[in-house]
Amino acid sequence: MPKKQNTRRKDGLIAVQVYLGMDENKKRKYKTVYGSTQKEANAKAEQIKSSFGKGIDISSKNDTLKEWGERWLKLKKTEVSIKRYNSYKSCFEKFNSIENTPISKLRPIDFQSIISDLSIRNPITNKPCSKYTLSSIKNTAEQICKLAIDNRVIEYNPASSVKIPNVAKESERRALTAEEQRWIVETPHRAQTAAMIMMYAGLRRGELIPLTWDDIDLKRRTISVNKTVEMINGTPHIKPYAKTASGIRTIDIPKKLSEYLLTQDKSNKLVCPSAGGKMITEIAWKRMWESYIKELNFKYGDFSHLEKQPKSKCQPGGVPIVIPNITAHWLRHTFATMLYFAGVDLLTAKEQLGHSDIKTTLEIYTHLDHQFKRKSMKKLDDYLSSENSQLNNMQVKCK
Repeated sequence: MPKKQNTRRKDGLIAVQVYLGMDENKKRKYKTVYGSTQKEANAKAEQIKSSFGKGIDISSKNDTLKEWGERWLKLKKTEVSIKRYNSYKSCFEKFNSIENTPISKLRPIDFQSIISDLSIRNPITNKPCSKYTLSSIKNTAEQICKLAIDNRVIEYNPASSVKIPNVAKESERRALTAEEQRWIVETPHRAQTAAMIMMYAGLRRGELIPLTWDDIDLKRRTISVNKTVEMINGTPHIKPYAKTASGIRTIDIPKKLSEYLLTQDKSNKLVCPSAGGKMITEIAWKRMWESYIKELNFKYGDFSHLEKQPKSKCQPGGVPIVIPNITAHWLRHTFATMLYFAGVDLLTAKEQLGHSDIKTTLEIYTHLDHQFKRKSMKKLDDYLSSENSQLNNMQVKCK
């Protein structure tokens, strides 16, 4: 692949042309590179030859991160839900400071700097991003760069070596305590059925909203999950799961849940309808859940620190929320935790939870395993401390 004769331009730069073969019209193709010295120009020419020899598309090396991000988002728009697409788009927007940089010139430090900054402060919320959010942002960058790799524009993925800082704040998602589970079971409310199903069957909110009584077989104690809803401008739109989707599943439910469901009104086709009997909207769900939390708070909250004890959950000025803000995610995580402590195997748990990748289930089980071990070690520490204290007391008495 010989170079054409070098020439010095009027601005002092040395131009070197690299032969790239013949085009579709059988004409010779050249790529011109420039350097302030002959050594610099030759080095750039060698880099071009090396990339070309590896099959890298030289003509696209100046395509920006923004261009490849838009191509990737265009592909994703046809593959995922609107909610997931908007999530991807939001993640990509975090790289607007480097979006006009050619993707071939981006290095790991460019992505690492953005992730590290977001772990300290998200300029939109003014709070640190959670590790989950940071992982999603990193994953978006990795997939965009992978698309460029697949199209032979870059040789390696500069986002793959990015580290999620340890200082990043974990998103708060936990299982309910035994006492909090009792609150759900013992407190009648319009949201109670939704809470019971999420806690004892692990349904996602989107799977719960379109659930009908025909999907529940109380004799066999099963729930058939075959559809979900997508909120578009706050309005639910039913989206049937694909035949191969992992979301489609039949869940075996515990006796406690089936006995509860037997007592519920089944005059409406929907299991958890809105107050008007229709499929619940985003705003209706929010109001229902806020009312539920207020009910639990008034019934079980500790207000001993207040001068006057609240007499009504609707009293003027409101009642301060002193209980944890229980969410749908917490209830689903509670179900996953129950499966773990019940000794349910990993594959069965994956199917019950509707995870598309067993790695997701494994991460939950591994996290719970670490928590259990830490608690067990604390018990040992407490026991040893108590034992040492008893030994010391015995020694004092012996003296």
